[in-house]
Amino acid sequence: MPPLEEFLKSQIRTVRDWPKPGVNFRDVTTLFQDPEAFRMIIEAFALDCARHRIDLIAAVDARGFIIGGALAYRLHQPFVLVRKKGKLPHRTISEDYALEYGTATIEIHADACRPGDRVLIVDDLIATGGTLLAAASLFRALRGEVAGVAAIVDLPELGGSRKLRAAGLPVHTLCEFSETE
Repeated sequence: MPPLEEFLKSQIRTVRDWPKPGVNFRDVTTLFQDPEAFRMIIEAFALDCARHRIDLIAAVDARGFIIGGALAYRLHQPFVLVRKKGKLPHRTISEDYALEYGTATIEIHADACRPGDRVLIVDDLIATGGTLLAAASLFRALRGEVAGVAAIVDLPELGGSRKLRAAGLPVHTLCEFSETE
């Protein structure tokens, strides 16, 4: 296991049976409380972005905002919010999707990107992939090009990263957890 992955996994808190029985919630807020861990995450994503042309960073509500905002600042790129339904003040487009433990709707402003913009979508983790697939669909509806998705944690047994790759999306994660960890 690479040193960054090992370090991050040792710092992420697992909350068992939350928000419902049978779910192992991977709490990345512990990484945000550690300035060095947070810096390492942003630098790892920035290094990956340097290999690709990225025109804007989009982040998913809510922990994704923390990562995406810091990354957009680091890269000096525009930052776009992907919010839960009803939270954006201007004209929006929306997409329904399935979560690991329910369903939801996300939205972006109708002017969130220009045709041809290369968008990196950031979230804290990939579980079933529904949120990131829905976000990618929204940017594609605006004729943006989704250059990839990035997350701190991958939960590969839930199949999300596989679905994202099958949809033609490059996936970059920094660590992964099995359901038994």
